[in-house]
Amino acid sequence: MTLLLMALLTIVAPAGAGQGCVRLDPLFQALRATTDAAYAESLEEHIWDLWLENPNAETLRVMRAGVFSFNNDEYAAALTAFDTVVALDPTYAEGWNKRAAAHYMLGQNRAALEDLRRALRLEPRHFGALTELGLVYLAEGQTDAALKAFDAALAINPHLVKVREQADSLRRVVYAGLAL
Repeated sequence: MTLLLMALLTIVAPAGAGQGCVRLDPLFQALRATTDAAYAESLEEHIWDLWLENPNAETLRVMRAGVFSFNNDEYAAALTAFDTVVALDPTYAEGWNKRAAAHYMLGQNRAALEDLRRALRLEPRHFGALTELGLVYLAEGQTDAALKAFDAALAINPHLVKVREQADSLRRVVYAGLAL
């Protein structure tokens, strides 16, 4: 498996990859096909690394600052940074995804939904954005929409254990409601 991952990582692609990058296609294929949890985790990490890439050094600097703020629970500061990121590069799916996460953590679900839709238009395979979309729908009480988002994320990345547990739990609730 390690040799296969190394082969996938050496595929030549243009610099400044990110969403739509041809280096992502074989990684997503391998992610769906593998049954090896450790290999799946390494594939996920590499996909996230590619999503974070951006050819503009300033965009990357501000993105890192935003991620640092977000990881330190400084969501307002993170949102400010991610506002700058999407202003610098409105075609950067991960900028929209990160900004959506900051909106969500600040309780701004409508803004999070808008940003997630934007991220998913740019990178429809963004299982992280789909997962977050499910969480936002749950916060809004939209169980069916949340389940659809979680299932879409799992169709792309079947190794999302917590997402599968959440989807299964929602499915039991939905089916229990239908049985009444």
